[in-house]
Amino acid sequence: MPVPRRAPIGVTRWSVWTLPFPVLAVILAVELLALGTLATAVSRDVPVLPENWAVLLAVLVAAGLVSTEASLGVERVRDRSDESPHIDLSSVWAFAAAALLPGALASVVVIGIYGHLYARVWRRTGVPPHRALFSTATVVLAVQAAAAVTGLVDRDALFHTVEGLGAVLLALLAYAAVNMVLVVAVIVLSGPNRDLPTFLHVLAHGDEAVLEFATLSMGALAAGAMAALGPAYAVLVLPPLIVLHRTVLVRQLEEAASVDGKTGLLNAAAWHVRAARVLRRAERTDGRVGLLVLDLDHFKLINDRHGHLVGDHVLAAVAAAVRAEVRDDDLVGRFGGEEFVVLLPGAEGDEEARLAAVTVAERIRKRVAALRVEVPEMRGGLVVEALTVSIGGATHPADGTDLAQLLEVADTAMYAAKRAGRNTVRMGLHTVPSGVTRPTPHRRS
Repeated sequence: MPVPRRAPIGVTRWSVWTLPFPVLAVILAVELLALGTLATAVSRDVPVLPENWAVLLAVLVAAGLVSTEASLGVERVRDRSDESPHIDLSSVWAFAAAALLPGALASVVVIGIYGHLYARVWRRTGVPPHRALFSTATVVLAVQAAAAVTGLVDRDALFHTVEGLGAVLLALLAYAAVNMVLVVAVIVLSGPNRDLPTFLHVLAHGDEAVLEFATLSMGALAAGAMAALGPAYAVLVLPPLIVLHRTVLVRQLEEAASVDGKTGLLNAAAWHVRAARVLRRAERTDGRVGLLVLDLDHFKLINDRHGHLVGDHVLAAVAAAVRAEVRDDDLVGRFGGEEFVVLLPGAEGDEEARLAAVTVAERIRKRVAALRVEVPEMRGGLVVEALTVSIGGATHPADGTDLAQLLEVADTAMYAAKRAGRNTVRMGLHTVPSGVTRPTPHRRS
């Protein structure tokens, strides 16, 4: 039995209008700016076009469509397995267009490829229209910036001289900067922590940034091959691009299996595996490791009073606060409910490890206490504040030589912090006897 099509939703009923005002303002400003720059590029005097500009435009659009169709299943799985924005590999052809064509024609390539991407992938996986429009607008602006840079050099010299190479590299940086800054700005404004440190942390997310530059570099190589050898050589880019699609999917699925969906932190299983690996390395190198167990005070009251939607916002905000106060190589995980855990490797002595654990715990405690969690989805808006966290700590090997012992010590210390009035830090002083049973998280308050 065929599934009836849903009636189209008018623009006034798009979910974009329910977004917080700062997010809505940025989205509308970016889209208007993209329209303005495109109109300006079209109205300017047309620069000298390559003799085969129509062929280049057609080949670039066709290559983008073919690569999307060839990776159709992969892209749909990527969108379903991860609701957060990910690096779009169609930027290979967008950047190639910016290097080979004037900005107005390069934007035509972008609109053609991304319109097809929405029809074949995004719409079928539930991507809202406003998100598709915003993504297209950011790429149009990035292409305009890159084309402006490459336009400073004679196109015949762009892929044959050192000056041309410099222009291509600058164009690559301009494209990445415009696209990533705009996307990350909206991500941060949509989250609980709308501050510069959070923006810089998300912007510098290693894997995504590396993938972005790799994709743009492939676009530069495609443009060079098409300029030097002919447009038909774009076909040679398709096989490695399709393989890259599948490699990225595997990485994304592996990450999804190890990440807690509500907070973006490691889940309990993944944290245990990685923490055990860190402890084994510390044993071999005679290193010291700190461990913190954190429990959000009175979290059940938040869920009972406001509902689980608000509780999820609070968990995400606390997770971001914890992540902001530790180093990139520290392991942060969610154990379930309102419990978090942090592993702090790298100390060289027992006292240094203990001091580092206490210092980090106090920073986390103060940052959580200062949180104001805005929940715009609630009618009239809601702000949750006066949050507190109780933290217990332990150090390896002073408080235990294996992960189970350290967790017992830190957990017992965390309960001591609860008994001391909550919103405080306690450290374990010695190893808990092996018969002690670690309490379950769901009984905490």
